[in-house]
Amino acid sequence: MLELQHISWTAPGGSQVLRDVSFTFESGKIYGLLGRNGAGKTTLFNCLNRDMKADGGRFFIREEGKEREVLPEEMGYVLSTPAVPEFLTGREFLKFFMEINRDSIRRPKTIDAYFDQVGIAPEDRDRLLKDYSHGMKNKMQMLVQIIARPSILLLDEPLTSLDVVAAEEMKQLLRSQKQERILIFSTHIMELALDLCDEIVVLNQGILEEIRRENLDQKEFRERILEMLREEGHV
Repeated sequence: MLELQHISWTAPGGSQVLRDVSFTFESGKIYGLLGRNGAGKTTLFNCLNRDMKADGGRFFIREEGKEREVLPEEMGYVLSTPAVPEFLTGREFLKFFMEINRDSIRRPKTIDAYFDQVGIAPEDRDRLLKDYSHGMKNKMQMLVQIIARPSILLLDEPLTSLDVVAAEEMKQLLRSQKQERILIFSTHIMELALDLCDEIVVLNQGILEEIRRENLDQKEFRERILEMLREEGHV
């Protein structure tokens, strides 16, 4: 389990983006982190990935009743804006990534098998990454995380740039990756969260709250989420 306790972060201008974020994420599930644009979803991910230092609180792995620190290699992060080495071809990038991580990759496949897995066409595999579309770059980001298999994967709006077919393929791929892992999928699109995710958590007024599906019909579930999001002061 990944446990978050009282995480807070205040922007330089004094706006408190994260007030008291506490939650426990369990392995084997995809969590939908739902919130309006500007609610602090990316800020929370940056704190968990240690790209930003939280003002307060902590997070850790709980195993067999004991706490331990999250190791860097256990945390993967797919950015909303793809960051790939554009001077390399897709094949060169994957080859380089697999070489530097060869000791940690379990049951490696061939490069072309990995390309097949995310639907990168054969004619695109030897093109420079700078010539890839936004959606293809996002697929490459996703692919290296699939290869590395971190136990915790943060996904920051990764499907918004994909067309309908590619997005559906990636949703199926994510579902296949959740075994023995924690996937936290941030989005501002409620329909996407409801379709893909096992559990929904809403970031509202700098606090995380779980919306449980039990004992709620579909209409009540959606209305409860919308009610919370309307309370959010960000736009």
